[in-house]
Amino acid sequence: MTADAFSNILFRLGYGSQAPIEATDYPLTRMTDNYALLNSLYRNNWIVQNVVEIIPSDMLREWFKLTGSATPEEFAAFERVCRTTNLRNALKTGLMWGRLYGGAAGLILIKGQDDLSAPLDISTILPGTYQGLYILDRWTGITPDMELVNDPADVDFNLPMWYNITDARGRTVAQVHHSRIVRFTGRDLPFIEAGAELYWGASEIESLYDDLKKHDNVSHNMANLTFRANMDVMTVQNLDQLLSVGGAEQQKRFWDTMQAQSVIKSNFGVQLVNRDDTLTNTQYSFSGLKDIYDSMCLDISGASHIPATKLFGRAPAGMNATGESDMKNYYDYLDTLRESKLRPAIDRLLPVILMSAWGHIPDAVEVQFPPLWTPTAREVGEIARAKADTVIAAFQAGLLDQSAAMSELKKLSDETGMFGGITDEAIRNASGRTYQDVTSLKDPLAGIGFDEMTADYDPNQPRDDEGKWTYTGGRSGKSKKKKTKYAPSPQRGSGGIHLNPKTYARLTGTLNTRYPKLEAGEIRTIQDTRYEYLVKADGFGGFRTLNRKKI
Repeated sequence: MTADAFSNILFRLGYGSQAPIEATDYPLTRMTDNYALLNSLYRNNWIVQNVVEIIPSDMLREWFKLTGSATPEEFAAFERVCRTTNLRNALKTGLMWGRLYGGAAGLILIKGQDDLSAPLDISTILPGTYQGLYILDRWTGITPDMELVNDPADVDFNLPMWYNITDARGRTVAQVHHSRIVRFTGRDLPFIEAGAELYWGASEIESLYDDLKKHDNVSHNMANLTFRANMDVMTVQNLDQLLSVGGAEQQKRFWDTMQAQSVIKSNFGVQLVNRDDTLTNTQYSFSGLKDIYDSMCLDISGASHIPATKLFGRAPAGMNATGESDMKNYYDYLDTLRESKLRPAIDRLLPVILMSAWGHIPDAVEVQFPPLWTPTAREVGEIARAKADTVIAAFQAGLLDQSAAMSELKKLSDETGMFGGITDEAIRNASGRTYQDVTSLKDPLAGIGFDEMTADYDPNQPRDDEGKWTYTGGRSGKSKKKKTKYAPSPQRGSGGIHLNPKTYARLTGTLNTRYPKLEAGEIRTIQDTRYEYLVKADGFGGFRTLNRKKI
């Protein structure tokens, strides 16, 4: 034990001083055990209701997605079992009572298995026998036994081995093996404190109860102040003598006068006083109360991990405030709860439901939680464009073949809702094809048939001694040959920047792939691994380079 601490006795600061702050103490209250108080708070306080209900509702809002090697009919059968047994509502109820009371349990109901004390054997579950999840909170019918699971390989290691279900009179009617129980707990506790709570958790209300009291007291005081917002004060001469030594008749006449003045004022808004009496009106100023109330709300918001905009239904405060960052942080917190609180429950139920719906459990079946943050249509479009451009650039650079590029684009369908039409067969057929294979001419003759090629053929055209075609015949060294006229480059005779033929051909394929059927004069931006080009289409598949800048 260390005795190191800050202390300044002269100024009453630090340890051992008589400063008010040093009188602060934090006694161990264990409010989670106060069943009556928790019930009263949940029934009467809307903030407590929101704290208990909002997070379970948001955790289950997007449900979960089952993936793996199964047919669409099997997936439909699984969803049907979840729907007919009302699984989502049962999980929500269990999570809610776990947050309110610190603990709740769901009893897995299987038709034909009456011996609840026996460990659950998945292989004995017959099709159609799963009947749902029966929820019990820690105070109404289920009590953990003190014997703990001592197998480290068991997911319930160091948790109760048995759970006793009791009736309304407190008599045990069944002892249930832990493998048939789905646990829902509140905030996690250290091992000793968990033992004090019978291996349940702590109520979520326990950590914010003091802040809740401050909020409610401030709110009620602000409401009471409204009755004093406008007060009339009348100065009466010798009032103290009238009330202390005056006769009963004088006091009665005085009270009658006050009542008559009150009636006259309430009916006509006119106050009548004696000539020597003085009447003043006092109005209360409420400045600063809003800031105090907002600070109380923020304290509860921080204690509950729920943004104030969602917990109190308020608009975001501050200049240009949208509340987007708060909600993203909130959804990140929900993702941790889905993994730590919801996934263990689903993992225990999944084999039971699969055996009841399919009659078998495939090896590669997984549970995935969809993202809670839903981007706008514009954000989805920007995400799809950025990722698709990255895939296309890798494909054009030769890092991916067409099959791999199509596979990467298809993976974007879950996130963006696009490229879902790419079939597995199309991906297999594109295997091994490079960007050059896709963009090269499929017709080597460029659309020129054999007849067009031989239309001007003359078998009697003279040849030189080496057999080459000539116009006059004769010896190869002395024959008069006409210069061959080559096809002009598409860039010849046009302004702008001239590219080498290979670069021009590659960029032509890029332009026509990304922007097919461009009209003459349309301007687009394309790029390769080194440069970004501003080009103007010629209407025939070619282009003129207007500008080029290094990436």
